[in-house]
Amino acid sequence: MLGLTDECTREVLEVVPLMMQVIRTQMRSQRIPGLSVPQFRTLAYLQRHPGATLSDVAEHLGLTLPSMSKLIDGLVGQDLVTREVSPADRRYLTLILSPLGQTTFQSARQATQIQLARLLATLSDAERAIIIQAMQALRPLCTLEHGVELSSEKRA
Repeated sequence: MLGLTDECTREVLEVVPLMMQVIRTQMRSQRIPGLSVPQFRTLAYLQRHPGATLSDVAEHLGLTLPSMSKLIDGLVGQDLVTREVSPADRRYLTLILSPLGQTTFQSARQATQIQLARLLATLSDAERAIIIQAMQALRPLCTLEHGVELSSEKRA
C-alpha cells in the first residue's frame, strides 16, 4: 500500500503544479491592461477572503507592508478595491473588492474556465469522470483542519 501512496504522492506533486501553471497563465492573460500580476493575485485573494487585512494579503503575496500598501493604493485608485473600517475592530481597515473589482476578476475567471474546459474536452468521458472523482476525494484533505487553506470553488 505504501508503494501506491508514494506513486500517488509523486503524481500529485508533479501534475498539480503543471495544472496551476496552466490556470495562472490563462488568468493572467485575461487581466485588464495596466493591472500587474501581483495586483491580479491580490484581487484573487480578496475574492476568496473578503475583509482581509493589508497584512493578510501581504503575507499571501510575500510582500512587505509598505509594498503591499502601495499596491493596494493602486487598486483603490482604479476602483477595484475598497478599504473599510473593520466591523470587529475599528482600529483596522479591511479590504474588499469593489463591484468593478468583482466584475474584473469574475470575467478573467470565466474566460479561464472556458479555456480549461477546452483542454479537458480532449479527454474521454471516462478520464474526466476519474478526474472529478479524484478532485472530490482530495477536497476534504485540503481544509483548514489539515493546515491547508481552501475556499470552495473560488480559487484562482
